[in-house]
Amino acid sequence: MINDLWYKNAVIYNLALGTFMDSDGDGVGDLRGLTRRLDYLAGLGVTAVWLQPFQISPGRDDGYDVADHYSVDPRYGTLGDFVEFTHAAKSRGLRVLIDLVVNHTSDQHPWFQSARSDPNSPYRDWYVWSKKKPPNANTGMVFPGVQKTTWTYDKVARAYYFHRFYEFQPDLDTANPEVQAEILKIMGFWIQLGVSGFRMDAVPFIIGTKGAEVTKPTEQFGMLRRFREFLQWRQGDSIILAEANVLPETDLDYFGRDGDRMHMMFNFQVNQNLFYGLASGDAGPLKEALQATKPRPATAQWAVFLRNHDELDLGRLEESERERVFAAFGPDPDMQLYHRGIRRRLAPMLDGDQRRIELAYSLLFSLPGTPVIRYGDEIGMGDDLRLPERNAARTPMQWSDEPQAGFTKSDRPHVPVIAEGPFGYPHLNVAAQRGDPASLLNWTERLIRMRKEAPEIGWGDFDVLETGEPAVLALRYSWRNNAVLAVHNLGAKPVEIALDLAGPEGAPQLIDLRSAKHLSAHEDGRHHLLLEAYAYRWYRVGGLDYLLRRSDT
Repeated sequence: MINDLWYKNAVIYNLALGTFMDSDGDGVGDLRGLTRRLDYLAGLGVTAVWLQPFQISPGRDDGYDVADHYSVDPRYGTLGDFVEFTHAAKSRGLRVLIDLVVNHTSDQHPWFQSARSDPNSPYRDWYVWSKKKPPNANTGMVFPGVQKTTWTYDKVARAYYFHRFYEFQPDLDTANPEVQAEILKIMGFWIQLGVSGFRMDAVPFIIGTKGAEVTKPTEQFGMLRRFREFLQWRQGDSIILAEANVLPETDLDYFGRDGDRMHMMFNFQVNQNLFYGLASGDAGPLKEALQATKPRPATAQWAVFLRNHDELDLGRLEESERERVFAAFGPDPDMQLYHRGIRRRLAPMLDGDQRRIELAYSLLFSLPGTPVIRYGDEIGMGDDLRLPERNAARTPMQWSDEPQAGFTKSDRPHVPVIAEGPFGYPHLNVAAQRGDPASLLNWTERLIRMRKEAPEIGWGDFDVLETGEPAVLALRYSWRNNAVLAVHNLGAKPVEIALDLAGPEGAPQLIDLRSAKHLSAHEDGRHHLLLEAYAYRWYRVGGLDYLLRRSDT
C-alpha cells in the first residue's frame, strides 16, 4: 500500500524544458539537456520531476496552447528522446509527471481547424459553439484586464466559440463522451511512454458545464472518477495532481469522499495564507487554512508549494490581507498581475535574505502534504521584471558563471538569462553554491533529506499546538506511534514559547533533527523554546530509538 501511495511522501521538482538545459546550442532547453541533468536532480534528493507542456504548440501561452497531444515539439526533441528520458529517470529512482492540458486546445489544433471549417465535421461537437453572442460573454474571464470576452466570433465557422482562457485557446466540450474518451487515450499514450501521472490543468473548468445557456457552471464530479478508474486500470500507481483553486468546502468533492477521484490537489488556500503570514508575521490565518483543509481521505494528499510557473495568486485573501502581501512582496505595480497576484520569484520577494528564504522552505517542507519546488529556487534564483506578465519568473536555469549561465552555447537564448545584479548568474549559480557548505543549494539538499526522514508529515495526522505567540506556528505529526514536531517563528523578533507535550508517560525528550541541541522539559513539565527572528526547529518527539522502531513499520 505504501508503494502504491508513493506520492504521499514525494518531493516534486517542477521545470519547463525550454529554460532548463540546452544540449544542442540552439538557445532552447530540451529533453537531452534535461536527461544530462538527472544526476543533479537525484543528488538534490527530489523523487519526482514534473514537466510543463512540451507538445507541439504555437507557443502563445508557454505551451498551454497544445496543437498535438501525442507529440514532442521539435524544439525539445523527439518521442524517442522522451522515452530515453523517462528510462533514465526511472534508473535513478525518479518518477515523471507531465502537464495534461485538456480543458482547451490551440486554435491551430487540427481538431479545431476541422471543426471550424465544416459544420458536419466529426470534431464540430468537440468544441462549444453559439450562433449568437451569449449575454454573459463578458464575464468569467481567467485573465481580466487582458481578456475582453469568453466568446469570440469565428468568420469561417460563422459562429461564436467559447474560451475560458485566451481567444486562441478554444474550450473543448469536455462533457462530450467522445472528448472524454480522447482524454483517456491521451493519458494512456503517455503512461505507455513511462510517465507516472499528470498535473491536470484547470480541473474546475474541465468538469464544469459549458454552453451559451450556462450562467453558473455545475461541476460534473463523476468525470474525475472516470479519469481515476482508467489510471488505476492502466497503471495502478499512476496519479492525477489537480490544479483546482477551490474553497475548502468543496475539497472532498474533488478528492472523493471515499478517495476515488483526484489523488492530489494543490493547496492554494494554505499557499495564500502562508504568504500573508510571511508578510505580516501573523500565523493565525495560516492555522485557520490548515484546519479548514485538514479533512481528506486517507489515500488523498495535498501538494504544497511556495511559487510556481504562474503568478502568486492572492484572490482568496481578504482585501486588507492582499494589500499587506502586495506591500511586503510586490509594492511596485509592475510586480503585480491583474491586481490579483505577484509575478516574482521567492528569493527577490524576500530581498535575498537567506534566513527568511530558509524559513519559508522549512515551513513548506513541514506542512501537511507533499512539497513541490520550482526549478532554480534551490539556489535562490531571481526574476526579470522587464519580461512580460508571468515570463518574469520563467528565466533559464543558472548552472555556472560561464556565458549564458551555462544554460546554452548559443549567444541568443530564446529567453534571456539574468546577467546583472545580485541575482545575476555571475554571482548566483549551481557551480558556485556546490562548493559552499553554507549555500542555499546545500541547505536545500539537507532539508530534503530531513523531510524524507520524517514520513509522519506525509502519512500522519497533525495537530496545531497552542504557543501563545501569534507569530509562531507549531505542528505535531503522529503516525505509527512516532511523532515529529515542527516550530516556525514567522516574526522579525525573537520569542520564547512553552509547549505542553506531556503524555501518559510524562514529558518526552525532543530530539533536534538538525543539530545535537536536544531539549528536555523544564520542572513545570513544559518544553521552553527560544526562537530567534525567522527561526525554525524540527524535532523527533520521544527519543533516539526511532530508527530502530521504524525498521519494524
